[in-house]
Amino acid sequence: MEYVFPPAPVPSLPVQGSDARFPVRRIFCVGRNYAEHAKEMGADTREPPFFFTKPADALVADGAVLDWPLATSDLHHEAELVVAIGKSGRDLTPDAAAALVWGYAPGIDLTRRDMQSEAKAMRRPWDMSKGFDESAPCGTLVPVAVSGAMVSGRITCTVSGEIRQDGDVADMIWDVPHIVSHLSGLVELAQGDLIFTGTPAGVGPVLPGESCRVEIAGLGAVEVRIG
Repeated sequence: MEYVFPPAPVPSLPVQGSDARFPVRRIFCVGRNYAEHAKEMGADTREPPFFFTKPADALVADGAVLDWPLATSDLHHEAELVVAIGKSGRDLTPDAAAALVWGYAPGIDLTRRDMQSEAKAMRRPWDMSKGFDESAPCGTLVPVAVSGAMVSGRITCTVSGEIRQDGDVADMIWDVPHIVSHLSGLVELAQGDLIFTGTPAGVGPVLPGESCRVEIAGLGAVEVRIG
């Protein structure tokens, strides 16, 4: 096939213990999936999981130096467990959905908080507050055969040496099988999809020159610096 210009490279993630890489197709994110974070964002209900997306090319590798994003003066960090999907499926039960999980990684959902707050106030979509360039740092994927089901594990976010977020994956309102199940009832999931599963309380700003590190017990860490 001939293209009018060369197609962009496929975004991908490194895999622990392998030279092969995991090709990324789509990035889905779950909003307000930890009770304490829901409270700090002004919500306090066990609502069904809801999702937003980031483009696959927003993916950023561990160790990257990021440009300061356009159109914001309030960039926030959000520490997240990332789920990698390795099989296709649609409209699945939680038990069946669990079989789609290929692996896990630590991730950072970077957010233009001022833009998001304005969009919320005006009842507009907040896609651009989440799905901007370099907004999805993600660490090395650990296959589920190594990590296990990740039903618990400490998750922290450190900004230039200061711990800002400190929680546990077990505190998620909706666990991984229920997240994958619910999403599979909205779209057909496929190999290469990633799901950022929500963030604990303590989100806050990260400034130019600061580093941001998210670590999850058993999965390692991802760290980036804001240029």
